[in-house]
Amino acid sequence: MSYATRMMSVTLSLQIITAFLFITATASSPPSGFTMDLIHRRTNSSSSRRSNTYDQLRSSPYADIFFQTSEYLMKLKIGTPPVEIDAVLDTGSEIIWTQCLPCLNCYKQRNPIFDPSKSSTYKEQLKCITPNPSCDYTLLYGDQSYSRGSLATETVTIQSTSGHSYVMPETVIGCSHNSSGFRTTASGIVGLSWKSLSLISQMGKNMLGAFSYCFSPEGTSKISFGSNAIVSGDGTVSTTMFTKKEKPGFYYLNLDAVSVGEARVETLGTPFHAVDGNILIDSGTTLTYLPASYCSLVRESVEKVVTAERVTFSEIDTLCYKTNTMDIFPVITMHFSGGADLVLDKNNTYMANGQAICLMIMCGPITPIAEKAVFGNRAQNNFLVGYDHSSLQVSFKPTDCGVTQDMPRDSTSAASFLQLNIKFVLFIVALSLIRL
Repeated sequence: MSYATRMMSVTLSLQIITAFLFITATASSPPSGFTMDLIHRRTNSSSSRRSNTYDQLRSSPYADIFFQTSEYLMKLKIGTPPVEIDAVLDTGSEIIWTQCLPCLNCYKQRNPIFDPSKSSTYKEQLKCITPNPSCDYTLLYGDQSYSRGSLATETVTIQSTSGHSYVMPETVIGCSHNSSGFRTTASGIVGLSWKSLSLISQMGKNMLGAFSYCFSPEGTSKISFGSNAIVSGDGTVSTTMFTKKEKPGFYYLNLDAVSVGEARVETLGTPFHAVDGNILIDSGTTLTYLPASYCSLVRESVEKVVTAERVTFSEIDTLCYKTNTMDIFPVITMHFSGGADLVLDKNNTYMANGQAICLMIMCGPITPIAEKAVFGNRAQNNFLVGYDHSSLQVSFKPTDCGVTQDMPRDSTSAASFLQLNIKFVLFIVALSLIRL
């Protein structure tokens, strides 16, 4: 459930006192960093806190993230006793929310729906600067999906292999009693945007505002926070990240050009050109989208290279060719500002079924209210992607995200691609703008 391209209109009938959030998060969260597995699906004792911190420094805690159809789900636990949920990992959303009982209107999820009445740490009353004491929220998305419920404080627990879970008491979450339109089995969403209610913001200063993830096309992937999230080493490229006043919380990069093989297509001289961010990087959107006028130039460059027979599908507007080999397709490179040249593997940009292969860079937006340019999670596969709020940079390192250690991928794995049928391609496109 990828929902950064969907225009998210967040109506919170409250504004929670910012100081309250940050004092709580900073005072109660142990320092250092930790790592969680991504599946392509407090103690009151100061001595105990110091022991927990020491263990985190000695080892790297992690938890699971897994891939499901078109999105990456993150495992975490909420409540006391802790209840496990799967939630979409979304850099384009702010709130951490899950479906809750009583459920007036909920979609079907894989895990049992969270029952706040069984948690000793659930507190629905918050300090709200509003006449409405209920602290209700409404999240509206461009595909007409929505989540409505109450904001509350609850304990959020992230598992780790250090033997000490990372516990966040009094974390603000959304408890959704009315949600519809989501095509997922996830329990909700984990927002990772800049804004104050996101997971990374509520972790406090100890996490340094840093996180990184590594998306594998299948199997287990990872997400890291704090000191363990710094992306560096051979092959790493970094670029500046920007925010927009009109869309606060989103992470924007500046795309200078796209190379199709040896042909470089500049944004300079087109309406797409910018110096302060022109493309949204989003873990919650599947495909990559470019503005129609600029995208047509990129497509023309692909057409000049590929000589196979064109095939068309009424459900999808993109380049598709009747072929079963990737060898005839050009390598695509994204040139971000600051000299960050990101050479994409062919399985980042094309999808095949053995008979036809399609370009998975879409000329968008699909809907008028969607983002015109999005760098989606498929293009980010097999890169270690790091977000550093202190340096205002996003870094990319070619990595085999399906293995435990961060090892550079070899040419064999880079040349491989997913053998998926065209019906599934069309299904992915239909889901690509959905952001939980």
